[in-house]
Amino acid sequence: MKSGMRSCRNWHSFLSGLNTRQRKGLIGQLTKRECEALFYDWQFWARDKQLPPKGEWRVWLLLAGRGFGKTRAGAEWIRWRVETGQAHHIGLVGNTFDDVRSVMIEGPSGILAVSSPQSRPEWLSSRRLLRWPSGAKAYVFAAENPEQLRGPEFDTVWADEIAKWRYRAAWDNLMLGLRRGSCPQVMASTTPRARQWLKDLSEQPDCVLVTGRTAENEAHLSPDFVQTVRSQLAHGRLASQELDGILMTEPEDGLWRFDQLEAVTAQPPPRNEFTQIVIGVDPAIGGGDETGIIVAGRHKDGQIWVLADATTTSLPHQWIKVIYRQAEKFRADAIIAEVNLGGALIRHLMEKERTGRRIAVRAARAVGSKSARAYPVAAAYSRGEVSHADWFASLAEQMVGFSPSYPPGKSPDRLDALVWAVSALLKGIATTQNEFRL
Repeated sequence: MKSGMRSCRNWHSFLSGLNTRQRKGLIGQLTKRECEALFYDWQFWARDKQLPPKGEWRVWLLLAGRGFGKTRAGAEWIRWRVETGQAHHIGLVGNTFDDVRSVMIEGPSGILAVSSPQSRPEWLSSRRLLRWPSGAKAYVFAAENPEQLRGPEFDTVWADEIAKWRYRAAWDNLMLGLRRGSCPQVMASTTPRARQWLKDLSEQPDCVLVTGRTAENEAHLSPDFVQTVRSQLAHGRLASQELDGILMTEPEDGLWRFDQLEAVTAQPPPRNEFTQIVIGVDPAIGGGDETGIIVAGRHKDGQIWVLADATTTSLPHQWIKVIYRQAEKFRADAIIAEVNLGGALIRHLMEKERTGRRIAVRAARAVGSKSARAYPVAAAYSRGEVSHADWFASLAEQMVGFSPSYPPGKSPDRLDALVWAVSALLKGIATTQNEFRL
């Protein structure tokens, strides 16, 4: 049976024809070296979508839901390229250096974990370098600093969670450096987000798009993880993205676009140049929903800046402390809280935990549709009157995903908090009434 297994080109087909007793008997006949070879044979264990596409390509774009096995696929592809002599000058790029180190290199499915003892690379953290016994080297880069990617040249790149990258320039610079060897290639693994440049990339002729669902790897995931993610996301747009790996398009009647939000993201002025700062709050009474907490301010030149997204999923006695911290950090002038659900609760919690400085709590009552309240804010963005101090990914997704046809009853909590804050700054706020101590 051992010789039959050695000669079989498709081990899965071979084993599928055996019953449990025959399989155990076969494994029992293998030597220690053969067991180790089988253990590290990714071609044997992988699902088809986790293996590199056939044919000629420059970019392998793996868009898949959480828990699909994207990290394992990327790490194994790097190992395979090195061990077959195709990779010598490698780039490992994540959103931050810590992302690369903790997930792509040292993670449970990272490069060190999937490598056999004989071919495991040496990780030189201080130099941000992986060095294989063969002489191949992988250098670590952070997409949050696109300028790092100007100059280096690669024959192989693994780019992880590219949908989270703040700057498209990081990808553009990376691709300009993919020019060593006869067949340079990049594997980009990510949970999809509705980014226009990601959609453009998926349609390039030299890009092979592979999509996958969380359910495809459910047998290897914790039941608690699967149940928690499903209960949090339920159904709809976010579930399609996070669980099914579907690249969502921007709604045709949406009030915002990703490229618009990318264009208004910049370095904010210092705090002492702001004339007013407010915290918009869309409170959640229970612990299952998000409490939207958005900090925004008006600069002395009239420009409105979104300064922070401190949205949290927690109980009232916890999210009120988040509001406290943001108010102290930004020296906020007022809290703009929706009173339909939690305005009175916020006042009650603040009265219980007074700590010093006075701050106004202004009631924001939801009247009419969400679209009607959002239109003036969207118009201010269109006029160039609102900027963002950072790429607030989750907030951006809610903004772009929102449209007049947004399902009734749904609550984009971050967006609601943004609307309260920016609306207050557009209209001007008074900070001398309904004051409470923080």
